[in-house]
This record gives sequence, structure tokens and C-alpha cells, in this order.
Amino acid sequence: MHIVGKELCLENRGLVMGILNVTPDSFSDGGQHLSTAAAVARAIELEEEGADVIDIGGESTRPGVVPTSLEEECRRVLPVIEQVAKRTSLPLSIDTSKAEVAKRALGAGVSIINDVTALRGDPEMASVVAQSGAGIILMHMQGTPRDMQDSPLYLSLLNEVGEFFRVQIALAHEAGIHRDQILLDPGIGFGKTLAHNLTLLHHLKDFLDLGHPLVIGPSRKSFLGQILQRPVDQRLMGTAAAVAIAIIHGATIVRVHDVAEMVQVVRVAQAIRDGNSSAVPIHATQTRNAALATIATADRGR
Repeated sequence: MHIVGKELCLENRGLVMGILNVTPDSFSDGGQHLSTAAAVARAIELEEEGADVIDIGGESTRPGVVPTSLEEECRRVLPVIEQVAKRTSLPLSIDTSKAEVAKRALGAGVSIINDVTALRGDPEMASVVAQSGAGIILMHMQGTPRDMQDSPLYLSLLNEVGEFFRVQIALAHEAGIHRDQILLDPGIGFGKTLAHNLTLLHHLKDFLDLGHPLVIGPSRKSFLGQILQRPVDQRLMGTAAAVAIAIIHGATIVRVHDVAEMVQVVRVAQAIRDGNSSAVPIHATQTRNAALATIATADRGR
């Protein structure tokens, strides 16, 4: 996948998208990276932990949230994007549904737009994506973040989500967005009950027929809390289980907070899925080579 000067290999291995929220009110990590320095430091950590992409967000999409203004969202994310683009080599994603935020973020160094409204939130978003060549993640959501968890209801969940994707993909093509730019996210936790979320994960392979890479974001979400009866900061193992299932059922990218741990989960799940006993993580290989170089240097000094 070629995205605005970056190459992102979407074949043969699962990718980990590290979450970097620069918001005061995100459900899991709100307020932790409000300063540019803190956010950049976390981005560097995410790269060191093995992230393949960093997703930067300046507006919370937790249930019941009040929308953030355009200028406030830009104030939060643009300085961070500019500095992270200079300090890391990873492709960057902007988590926004505002076309102007996306446009400015692309100018600051972003390559992918993660739009929870799937181009519905801003009539100019499709044009921004088409003209820039950016990757676009189209996510399914019933309602808006403010009301999406007010008794979500589906007559046929899988059919409705699939038809939603087909319609939005067609609209994207009409706007001039190439099929290779498009990724799909079924929207775990966005206008879904516990049963809906479990059904989506169980039947994830159904969406592979649409011909686009799948992005899944189960990290620390409330459906895990419902199952485990654990608060948000105690859902690591639940996240790991959901990530493993997502990879085994065909997800290409998992969007997570706990990158170091989920990199390991993804590698093992992928090896099981593919029956590949010789699978070696890229970052593990780099670490091994660095260790061998250190040993060789030490030997020469004896």
C-alpha cells in the first residue's frame, strides 16, 4: 500500500497500530499525553515497542462525548504530528472526521486518515482523500459518538455492516479514491452491544470478500469489561484474546494501546493462522542482530 510517500506492507503479516491520544477525555488514556513533549516521547516508545503505524487523535470518540471544535482539535494534534514525523520513521495516521483537520494533518506529515464516520461526517473529506492519495480507514458506526450506545439495534448485523461498507466504498470510488487507498473497520464498540461485538469478531472473515484490508480496534473497550468485570486499566489480557481472534479471522491491522504486548500476540496468532513455524518477528530479528553485534564487539575487546 503506497500512501503519500510512505510504503506500508499489508501482505503476509499482521500490523500493529499504536494509539496516541492527545485528548483530555479519551476513555482509556485521556490526559496522559497532553503536552507535545509527552506525546512525542510516547510516539518514540511506540516505535521502539514495535508499532507499524501510529494513530494520533485529538478528539475523543468515547460514548456520550461532546464534539471538539476544529481549531481546538488542530491545536492539539498539529504540533505533535510535526514533531513525531521528524522523530520517527513510521507512517502516521490522524483519527479525525473533519476534512480541514485531515488536510492540515497531511501537510504536517500524516499518511492515513482514520475516519470513524466513513466519509459521512464532512462532505469535503472524500475530496481531501482523493486529492492527497492518503490511505482512508472507513469505520462502521451506528449513530454518532454522542448517541451510538443508546440501545443500538440491527435486524441483521452482518448484512447491515456489509451493505454499509459496499455503499461507502462505492461513494469513495465515485469521489476518485482508489481502491488501494481503502481499509475497513467494523467499528467494535461503536453503536454495538456486547453480542454485536462478539458476532463481528466471530464472523470477521465475512468482510474479507469486500477485498479491502480489515482494521480492528478492541483495545481495552467496554465489551471486554463486561465479560471480565474489570476496569479499563485491567483489560490487557482481554485485549490480547480479542487481538488474537481478530488476526486469526483475517484482520490486517489491530489498533491498540499496549503495543509491546500486542506485537507478541499478533506474531503468535499469525504463526498459528498460517501454520508457519519459522515465523520470526521483524523487531525480534533486529534485536537479535543488535545483540550479536554487541557480543562480537565484546569478544574483540578481550
